[in-house]
Amino acid sequence: MLLHYLASSIDDIDNLIELTKKDIEDIKEANHELVFERTKIKNDLVKSFENKKSLLDNELIKLVNDSEDSDLEKILQEKEKKLLNDMKLKLGELKDLNKKYAKFVVIISEFYNTLLDKVFPCEMDGYNKTHSKPASILKVSA
Repeated sequence: MLLHYLASSIDDIDNLIELTKKDIEDIKEANHELVFERTKIKNDLVKSFENKKSLLDNELIKLVNDSEDSDLEKILQEKEKKLLNDMKLKLGELKDLNKKYAKFVVIISEFYNTLLDKVFPCEMDGYNKTHSKPASILKVSA
């Protein structure tokens, strides 16, 4: 079962990596609707990965408890060690991609917030925003 959980977890990570790469390309081209459409798919993949990771953790604990040795390096077979290492590397790749994606999200968010503030100016009263300034674009002269 351990090999199955490892392979399945890696598949989820691979899918998340591909979707995140597509998100980065689409956000660069302002295809935000496509990014929003993939959000549910990515959330489902994350839940699937978390579930498989939990099952994987339980299998590893079971292996350690059933063995006389508590060192995973000695308990695991070579293929299991390789898949664990692959999973670690792919998680690192996904982390780096998510950092890159987050930078784009922050930049675009700042752009839209700045644009919104220019169109509908507001002042801060402590932590509360008040719209006491008249919106210059909405002024009407009669």
